[in-house]
Amino acid sequence: MVDVPTLVGQARQGRPRAVARLISLVEGGSPQLREVMAALAPLAGHAYVVGLTGSPGVGKSTSTSALVAAYRKAGKRVGVLAVDPSSPFSGGALLGDRVRMSDHASDPGVYIRSMATRGHLGGLARSAPQAVRVLDAAGCDVVLVETVGVGQSEVEIASQADTSVVMLAPGMGDGIQAAKAGILEIGDVYVVNKADRDGADATARELNHMLGLGESRGPDDWRPPIVKTVAARGEGVDELVGALEKHRAWMEEHGVLAARRTARAAREVETIAVTALRERIADLHGDRRLEALAERIVAGRLDPYGAADELVAGVTAGAR
Repeated sequence: MVDVPTLVGQARQGRPRAVARLISLVEGGSPQLREVMAALAPLAGHAYVVGLTGSPGVGKSTSTSALVAAYRKAGKRVGVLAVDPSSPFSGGALLGDRVRMSDHASDPGVYIRSMATRGHLGGLARSAPQAVRVLDAAGCDVVLVETVGVGQSEVEIASQADTSVVMLAPGMGDGIQAAKAGILEIGDVYVVNKADRDGADATARELNHMLGLGESRGPDDWRPPIVKTVAARGEGVDELVGALEKHRAWMEEHGVLAARRTARAAREVETIAVTALRERIADLHGDRRLEALAERIVAGRLDPYGAADELVAGVTAGAR
């Protein structure tokens, strides 16, 4: 058993091993997870969570590393959660973004963690919200969440971050994607990275056109900016940080930040509750109650929806 209060205290002091241990407890679904979350609850809620998403090859890791450098220059503590594809053999992170952010490995003000999706769709790991809370409670001022990069349907980050950054690069087919629904509708800030390549201006124009086709905005509504960067050389990174800070200020002024965080907490509670219910129902396989409901369906005395209602009612009653 882990001494959770001591571990949390060490994480607050910025000890990397303690932060790593807490996130491992989260990822592994430890029996002490409830105790961990209860200890972290009063300490979290201060970090600015920025999500970065986009197709593979647009430079998400390089941009994340450049943002880390910019925020560290401003004196902020930074946490990075880099979600990677899962190995089909070990279930672990396949690519390991920490390798691509090695410039910050020795900086005590930076904590970088790779997480495997473990089959979870949407570009994030299932335990990502709890891992973000660990980094938040550990004293990070900014938490950067880099998604796995699976393409147009990777939209879950919009519900998990305060600000969502959608990244594109010229010459990768993103011009066609700009006309489609999906990932390009979730951005609070858009980035055209590798802007030294041919076609960068055209990509930015197409994005601007797409935003113009969106629903009408009032004078006080946020209009997502388009920032051109060459992250590998640090060009445009200050402008990107400026765009992020402007969006944060706008959200705070209009009450959007609090609303987003409340909605995020509600989704997290719902996910935990549904997962717990699913696990209890899974335990009924081979149970006589489930078999009896199935027999009534086959006999035409009950429909599947009615059976599901009875099953859920029985499971929830048994949990009280």
